[in-house]
Amino acid sequence: MTTLIRLEVLRTLRNRRYLLFTIAYPALMYFFFIHAYDSDKLAGGLPVKTYFMVSMATFGAVGSVLNSSAQRISLERKSGWVRQLRLTALPGRAYTVGKIAASAVTTLPAILVVFAVGASQGVSLSAAQWIGLAVALWLGSFVFAALGVALGYAAAADSVQTVVMIVYMLMSLFGGTWFPVSDSLEKFARFNPVFLYNKLADFTQPGHSLDTVAVAGLAAFLAVFAAAATVLYRRDTRQA
Repeated sequence: MTTLIRLEVLRTLRNRRYLLFTIAYPALMYFFFIHAYDSDKLAGGLPVKTYFMVSMATFGAVGSVLNSSAQRISLERKSGWVRQLRLTALPGRAYTVGKIAASAVTTLPAILVVFAVGASQGVSLSAAQWIGLAVALWLGSFVFAALGVALGYAAAADSVQTVVMIVYMLMSLFGGTWFPVSDSLEKFARFNPVFLYNKLADFTQPGHSLDTVAVAGLAAFLAVFAAAATVLYRRDTRQA
C-alpha cells in the first residue's frame, strides 16, 4: 500500500493543474482579500491577514483532496483500472485507504505555501502556533479526502467534475472562506465541515484554546464520509 501512496503522491505533484489551482491560486487570492479588507480590523475574531491566510489554506487543501481523489477514482473506475486492482493481492480497503492517505499528503504544499505568503505579509504567530495550526489543518484535510473518495465512487466520470465543483463551492461559500460567517448564518454553518475546518484556527486568538466543538464536528463528518465511501465502494464492487 505504501507503494500505491507514493505513486499517487508523485502523480499529483507532477500535475500542473494541481500546482496552479490548489497552490498558486489560493496564494494569489490571499493577496486579493488582504487588500480588499481593512487590514487594521478583525475578521471572524482574527486579524484580517491571519483569517484569510487560514481560509485560503483550507480552500487550497479542500480543493486538492476533492479534485485529486474524486476525479481520479471516477476515471479509474471507468477505465477498468479499479477492477484490475481487485484481481491483485491488494485488498480493496487498502486501495481506498491509500487514496485517502495520498490525497491528504498532497494538502501540505497547499497549506504551507499560503502560510509562507502570510508570514511574508506580516502574520505574526509563535512557533508553537505555526506548527499547531499546520498540523490541525493537515489532520482536518482527511475529512475532505474521505468525502472525495465517496464522491469518486458515487459520480460517473462524465459528471464527477461538476459534482465536485458544486459541493466545493457551496461549502466554501457558506463556510467562511470568502467572508466571515456570523449571526444567524453561523447557526447553519455549524453543519458545514468547511466552517468547522476554518474554526480550527481560533486557538491563535489570545485567551482561546482549540475549538473542541469544531474538532468533534469534523470527527463526526469524517466518520460519515468514510462510512459512505465504504458503502459506495462495496456497491461498486458488486456491480463490477
